[in-house]
Amino acid sequence: MTTELFLRYVHFISIFTIVATLASELLLLKKTLTRSELTRLAKIDAVYGVAALVLLTAGLTLWLGGVGKPAVVYTNNWIFHLKLTLFITIGLLSIYPTVFFLKNRKGNPQEEVKIPSAIFWMLRLELALLFIIPLLAGLMARGVGYFG
Repeated sequence: MTTELFLRYVHFISIFTIVATLASELLLLKKTLTRSELTRLAKIDAVYGVAALVLLTAGLTLWLGGVGKPAVVYTNNWIFHLKLTLFITIGLLSIYPTVFFLKNRKGNPQEEVKIPSAIFWMLRLELALLFIIPLLAGLMARGVGYFG
């Protein structure tokens, strides 16, 4: 019980961290940024990446680690698979902004860099998809989607 509670807490806190970092990135993003601003965004993005890995680790442990509900409760639920698919999609969408921030942060700190419009819509889409996941979690908690 204590391990399950700890894992659920870590899972929950990492979700909040992901939302906070994505919202921060979107709020700090402008059409042009200095390299020092890109360095700041890259650091925020690194926190996002760590939080995503923590979330994935805690989630997989809750699912497959024999802690809490049996794995079949998740495995036989199409909503769980939709949640997992959304999480993977969000992760894939985050690759381009991350690479852009890392590649363009080096150089003269005052030099301005034009931000591609794709980064704006990718961050917006990541946040939009992220806000669907709690709804799916609530449905799962009520047994919706279970096909076992």
